[in-house]
Amino acid sequence: MKRTLATLMIVTAVQTAVFAGTAGATPVRDTMQHDADVLLSHGAPGVLAELQTPDGSTKVRSGFGDTEARTPVPWDANFRIGSFTKTYVSATLLQLVGEGRISLEDPVEKWLPGVVSGNGNDGSRITVRQLLQHTSGLPEFVLQLPWMFDEEGFQQHRDDTFAAEHLVSLAMQQPPKFEPGTSWSYSNTNFVLAGMIIQRVTGNEWQTEVQDRIIEPLGLHDTYTPRASKHIPGPHATGYQRFPDDMNSPNPTFGAPLDVTEINPTWAGAAGDIISSTADGNRFLRALIDGEVLRPAELAEMQRTVPATEMEANWPGMRYGLGLMWAPNDCGGYWSHGGDIPGYKTRNGVSPDGERSVVVSINTDSLVSEPGVPAPTTDPVSEIVENALCGDGR
Repeated sequence: MKRTLATLMIVTAVQTAVFAGTAGATPVRDTMQHDADVLLSHGAPGVLAELQTPDGSTKVRSGFGDTEARTPVPWDANFRIGSFTKTYVSATLLQLVGEGRISLEDPVEKWLPGVVSGNGNDGSRITVRQLLQHTSGLPEFVLQLPWMFDEEGFQQHRDDTFAAEHLVSLAMQQPPKFEPGTSWSYSNTNFVLAGMIIQRVTGNEWQTEVQDRIIEPLGLHDTYTPRASKHIPGPHATGYQRFPDDMNSPNPTFGAPLDVTEINPTWAGAAGDIISSTADGNRFLRALIDGEVLRPAELAEMQRTVPATEMEANWPGMRYGLGLMWAPNDCGGYWSHGGDIPGYKTRNGVSPDGERSVVVSINTDSLVSEPGVPAPTTDPVSEIVENALCGDGR
């Protein structure tokens, strides 16, 4: 299994169907179905993917949403989107920038005095921009949560509630990875701090601001900020996780899949706790790139990218903006932000003109290829995203 940056942390049959409103085989549907089926051999229990274009929607699914009941992923499944949450949080903070209430060049210390300090970490030398861009050098708090990678520990702590301030304090137990602005490294700590800044600027929790500024205006009826609730509202697939016997081993073995559908997501907070659907994810991505969410100046800032060096192995050529990624492909590249959280893996993409978008959900974050199937050399979900965005027709 390739551990994803967001978390630093089986299937025996294929079930397919035609989604209402998109009946009939098309080249892009056939390709998407093939790509979804292939993901089963890499350890996906089930796959749900939706492509939206000006001509309509195409959905495919494969495998099982519940491996014991042998039922498919619901067509309208809700799921945890993990670090895709960061794009919503970044867009919310950028709206505040557009309103003149905060500057991207403000030091973190201005808004959160004394919070980023200790072991060489210094909030007076880190800007808001560097948080959203992952160029702050701040250490990863998830490294201080070893139970996330151990089945027994996970079972003991899956219902625990974590305050954002506590998560940041865990990160401050480590030294920074580099001087602010001198390199790039993905750290969930950055976005926990971004959520805290939103609250300091507005007086409201970041969840309230995301709800009021993005979820409600865009009509995202299946998008939720769950706070400490461990439930996934509405129809959903069971989320499965396989834990390694030794997370430090280069070739670990993994235990049987564990049902991790219900978990208190406060450990992820503004870095990754939102729940959504393929339809809502597509709606948000297209609205963002179309300029419905941000004014041109703030969208331009969001799309100013730097090399995302740590992501090169999984996504060659990947660059990172402000809570938004840019990936090259055969048809010009796309904007994206994936997400990983125990039980669920989200991948997505939207064309530069906002005309074509795709969201993919897999009901595990621990892909382990079947025996005899070579381990993928890059992110195995990239193929369905890129083929959907570059395919002909609907």
